[in-house]
Amino acid sequence: MGIHEAYILPAIMDVALAGLRDEREQLVGRAAGRVLEVGVGNGANLPFYPDAAREVVALEPCATVLARAQKRLGKQARQQPGIDLARYAFVRGGAEQMDFEDDSFDTAVACLVFCTIPAAQRAASEVFRVLKPGGKLLFLEHVRCPPGTMQRVQNAINPAWKVFACGCHLNRDTEALFSDAGFAYNRIERYRNPKMSPPFAAYMIKGEALKPV
Repeated sequence: MGIHEAYILPAIMDVALAGLRDEREQLVGRAAGRVLEVGVGNGANLPFYPDAAREVVALEPCATVLARAQKRLGKQARQQPGIDLARYAFVRGGAEQMDFEDDSFDTAVACLVFCTIPAAQRAASEVFRVLKPGGKLLFLEHVRCPPGTMQRVQNAINPAWKVFACGCHLNRDTEALFSDAGFAYNRIERYRNPKMSPPFAAYMIKGEALKPV
């Protein structure tokens, strides 16, 4: 992983995530039990986990970014004594092949990450595997626009965008990807987020999907 992926893109993501603070806090606030956050990045979501999340496993493939997330949480814990560092575990690895047992997590969290995972379908299947039956996947993802002009713009720009944005896909159908992995949607909202820019990257889905019992 080069300088762009390890330093420049995380800084850009911090700016993007700052505009989604309310959505992220609400999403992570529904996590409970043993939790897996896929692609934790700089750790922007970590302070939002409620007491009901007794253990949070932060998974990230880039060692530099993972170390930054751990350092960032430590700094926030010094400023907010209520953050219990003992319940966080930082694990380097990709979502496509996770070294976790079957049925070992109660909740998984995916926040602006499945657009970038190279083998996204395999990763979704892995998340499904490690969740317990009845476990939930909480997601907030930017996805392919509905058919029309904006989707055509996404398709045209996507090859160059992937190079600039370290593999991020503008036109990935993440809703179908989760369904194909076996998840059943408990709630899903499809919308264009005015806080996201540029507009062709602003169509989003958020909600909760369950691993059937």
